[in-house]
Amino acid sequence: MTGRIIKGVAGFYYVYGQDGIIYQCRAKGIFRKTGIKPMVGDLVDFDITDSEDIEGNVTHIHTRKNELVRPVVSNVDQVLTVFAVRSPEPNLNLLDSFIAEMEYHDVPVIICFNKSDMAEDLPEELKEIYKESGCRVFCTCAKENRGIDDIRDAIEGKVTVLAGPSGVGKSTITNLLYPDAYMETGDLSRKLQRGKNTTRHSQLVMVSENTYIIDTPGFTSFFPEDIPSEELDRCFSEFIPFLGRCYYSGCAHINEPDCRVKDAVDNGIINKNRYGSYKLLYEKIKTFERER
Repeated sequence: MTGRIIKGVAGFYYVYGQDGIIYQCRAKGIFRKTGIKPMVGDLVDFDITDSEDIEGNVTHIHTRKNELVRPVVSNVDQVLTVFAVRSPEPNLNLLDSFIAEMEYHDVPVIICFNKSDMAEDLPEELKEIYKESGCRVFCTCAKENRGIDDIRDAIEGKVTVLAGPSGVGKSTITNLLYPDAYMETGDLSRKLQRGKNTTRHSQLVMVSENTYIIDTPGFTSFFPEDIPSEELDRCFSEFIPFLGRCYYSGCAHINEPDCRVKDAVDNGIINKNRYGSYKLLYEKIKTFERER
């Protein structure tokens, strides 16, 4: 049978089969030998070993469209990253690091600034910072169910990873997006002996036909260690028009003179906050490369 992995916990993979049943599966030993590990989002073939206890073995992983290391998921169309306007304060350096990682893997990003009721002017200021970032930006108030329809339209027909720090309202947004999800988690919750709203591991949920969300645990830090320092500038979309036009070949856009990127910052074309995040991340990556 063919199905999709919706969760992986302690060596078990929970596969949503073609028959609408969630199977608890083990991965065949061949995957360990080849260094391939099943991931949430994988389309797989599996054998049913016990129809009564709905158990099986994953035997084959279909070719992945893409795969991410953090969060560990595959076959995604886009990422919806949620940050709060207030409580907690938005860590824009953290957000920019996450965006850079998704850009490096060519995964589109939607930014959701939640709790917009807590600061009157800040949502528009945040949207201004990211207007040239290549990301779609929405401001929501999940507590009052405002802006959720825009998010629902943005994820329609796609596999979307939901990511962001803890305490920003991800769970509230998730519950508003799929209160009557087609893929029930009752069997999964019974097997795991914990509530279905506990996000300790990435989990895929069907919102509607052909629309999926992969809910992921919250994070408080993020470092894109797979991005080479010399490629970081291409992970900031607003830099792209100016790359290759600097005086020095291989310009890092930090200390070099006659840099078109720095000129764009000085002229207000590139946002100073975004450029500040770039410099901070560049130095972190260079330090990581020297110490590796």
